Amino acid sequence: MNPEALLLIDLQNDFLPTGALPVPGGDQVLPIANALMPRFTQVFATQDWHPANHASFAANHPGKKPGDLIDLDGLPQILWTAHCVANSPGADFAPALDRSRISRIVRKGSDPRVDSYSGFFDNGHRHATSLDADLRARNISSLYILGLATDYCVKFTALDARQLGYTVHLVLDGCRGVNLQTGDVDAAIEEMRRAGVLITTSADIPTSPR
Repeated sequence: MNPEALLLIDLQNDFLPTGALPVPGGDQVLPIANALMPRFTQVFATQDWHPANHASFAANHPGKKPGDLIDLDGLPQILWTAHCVANSPGADFAPALDRSRISRIVRKGSDPRVDSYSGFFDNGHRHATSLDADLRARNISSLYILGLATDYCVKFTALDARQLGYTVHLVLDGCRGVNLQTGDVDAAIEEMRRAGVLITTSADIPTSPR
């Protein structure tokens, strides 16, 4: 049987309640991540890693504010508060996360002209990260995904994983969403379900390493 992997999405300081771009309840997923990591022989983690001049930051567009929608080189782009700037404390993993169990870290969002919600590709699917190659090098075909945020980076990572042929399990209690618009999180879960993502919870994952 091919090994399975746990994929942690953006468990970084800036997405915690005290961070620059807080995800409501984001800190609540950390104990779940820590509890699940010993159940997997392979644990991957993505990390937003933006330059300070990233075009998704509202501060880099005079007259614009977070939440505004712009066209960025042909792609719709929601503007965000500056967050997860490379090498800043906000980009670091949450202190409560047991990073000693992480096998591989994949950074994304380093191109200042395109955002990267997915751990596999930028938002235009113009460039890939190393994640797919890293997984295939280890013969991994099944992923358990949790992290931040359900309606953005978790969703797009899960959808890309399905398109790439992976079996994908969403660990629902290990995710929290932004919910910019009421219903965004529910819609994201339904979109993932329609794409073949299997919805599970941490309690349903066996305790023996997989």
